[in-house]
Amino acid sequence: TAVNSINFARIVAQCVYYFTAAASLGAGYGRAVNFVVPTGNFGDIFAGEAAARMGLPVERLVIATNVNDILSRALASGNYETGRATPTLSPSMDIQVASNFERALFEASGRDGQWMADAMRGFSQTRRLNIPSLTLGALRTRYLAGRADDTETIATIARVHRECGVIIDPHTAVGVAVAGKLAGQFNGPIVALATAHPAKFSAAVTQAIGKSSELPPHLGD
Repeated sequence: TAVNSINFARIVAQCVYYFTAAASLGAGYGRAVNFVVPTGNFGDIFAGEAAARMGLPVERLVIATNVNDILSRALASGNYETGRATPTLSPSMDIQVASNFERALFEASGRDGQWMADAMRGFSQTRRLNIPSLTLGALRTRYLAGRADDTETIATIARVHRECGVIIDPHTAVGVAVAGKLAGQFNGPIVALATAHPAKFSAAVTQAIGKSSELPPHLGD
């Protein structure tokens, strides 16, 4: 089988990020952690929900999107509706239908399989889904959402490099930018997940800091 973004084996492996980060911050002793995740197909952030359902003390999971913000709009309005994808500096997030969001909807609906099947059948035809109020409320209890455009992405790459000496890729920068915007809404530590290596996105990195990131030796060949 392919270990793609809808294979649950990949989500199981991604749960490890959350446990490792929380353990390093002393979580499990009454200290819940907030995780900000650059989000495209929703698999990585759903791994955070899976970790929370296994008992990890998670305060909030933050959906960080670029201008292709269907997930941010859905959480705000209750309307999960596709549009046209806009190319950005964070291309892995340039999507409209987030396949793994179906898993979050299933959990938020109280695992109502019949509703889920009917809802996805209707969505496949109309490209729109009105999320019921109880399901939307359950989603909002677990998730926050925010977005950052390309200008904010470049500015964040530059700021992190200037202040920390660390080079981040544009997807990670979207998450860091959103974390900054929403910081006042969190209790406890905030962890922003890095989801790609900056060497893969040399044009954006060079635009931000005037140089590209070197490819790691183990990937140089």
